[in-house]
Amino acid sequence: MSDVRFWRRRPVRRTAAWTVTAAVLAGGLFWVSGGYDSWRDDRALDSACDGDLAAGAVRELFDDISLTSSGGGTDRWGCTVSAADDDTDAGLVLWAREPDRLMIVWDADGFDAPLGHNWTGSFRFDPDDEDTDEARAVLLLSCGKNSGHGRVMTADADLGRGGFDDPVARERLVAVLTETATRYTRRTGCAAPAGGRVKYVGVSTTARDYKPVAAATGSCAGLLDGKTAARWGVRTVREIACAPAPVENCVLGGLRGAFLYGFTASYGPSASYVHASRRDARRDDDTAREPDAPNGAYALTARCPGAGGAALFQVETLLDEDDPKRAAPVVDHRELRATLQRFAERSAKTHGCEVPRPA
Repeated sequence: MSDVRFWRRRPVRRTAAWTVTAAVLAGGLFWVSGGYDSWRDDRALDSACDGDLAAGAVRELFDDISLTSSGGGTDRWGCTVSAADDDTDAGLVLWAREPDRLMIVWDADGFDAPLGHNWTGSFRFDPDDEDTDEARAVLLLSCGKNSGHGRVMTADADLGRGGFDDPVARERLVAVLTETATRYTRRTGCAAPAGGRVKYVGVSTTARDYKPVAAATGSCAGLLDGKTAARWGVRTVREIACAPAPVENCVLGGLRGAFLYGFTASYGPSASYVHASRRDARRDDDTAREPDAPNGAYALTARCPGAGGAALFQVETLLDEDDPKRAAPVVDHRELRATLQRFAERSAKTHGCEVPRPA
């Protein structure tokens, strides 16, 4: 009987030995093939960027690309996510700073799409650009009622493959930014209110996106009545949706969208940038535009709570010295200033600002 028990147990021991050996070999292959590094990097996303990174949203954005991360800090919080494979360009850079310490170069050739959903933010993606895999999202985060008290957070992404012409990709990048911003503000004690999930993200409005003046429903809506538009030579508009954004624009144009009158509202770092540019222009250019000149440019300012700071509202008219026929018709400049006031007051109201006054 003892021999029978011995031979019955022996195959069990042999099978167990083979199981252990196979597990060791599999683990070794996993380690040598880089699987462990990939697993470790993926797990590290959950605690990346001082624990603020919305790791789940990042994984959705980059799908099955293996990622690494670095960065964090307090004063100038920055965080980088990049592809673990050096041959893949995919990556993401996030920044959060005080509004007056962050310089953002704003692209004058396109109007960024507002995010809406109770966020003061925008999305920059030019569908006509060859680099469809690159985009930027921006948020102004008000930490309190005091003017200038807030943060600016940006997210610049390179998908590596695919493109932001896909609305799902745009939605996922904005989800990365808004979810990370919510965690960041909670951790740092910034009392910025969180908005809702942005379910649809638009693209930048370019020069070819003009429409009839009567069809205006966004930032250009209601600025001119029909008779005034005809007298000013306005036939078309180029606009963005009416929602709070760091920069809000409206162009009143002629036939085929030709630029005639451009209205711009700037908040936070964009307002600081424009203020500095205006000062430099007045200092360096003795021929700077004068009020009520045919090429007159006017400006208003308003004090805003939180990250909005000191907002700046401007209108500029077209003046083409080489081709006077392209110049905007001479208008009643009192009417032009009144139109700027309407544009500025409507924008300022959405940001909770004071009534705009002459700069």
